[in-house]
Amino acid sequence: MRVRYDEDADALYIRVHDGQYDESAENGQGVILDYDVDGNIIGIGILKAVAHFAPADLRTVNSEIGRPLAKPGNRGQ
Repeated sequence: MRVRYDEDADALYIRVHDGQYDESAENGQGVILDYDVDGNIIGIGILKAVAHFAPADLRTVNSEIGRPLAKPGNRGQ
């Protein structure tokens, strides 16, 4: 998973899957979902991010998780 914030565009993007991009759909409130050719969500874009998140938090958000996340029920094991 990759999370990026573009300060110039004031847009936060969360890439959740590396599938091949096919199409996007916006919910009308500045949230855009990107889908792969199989209809799976591969990314989430949030426009006007400072309206939803503190600017100080957005400055530190650019990151990438390169390991599998813990499965529910397996935390701390």
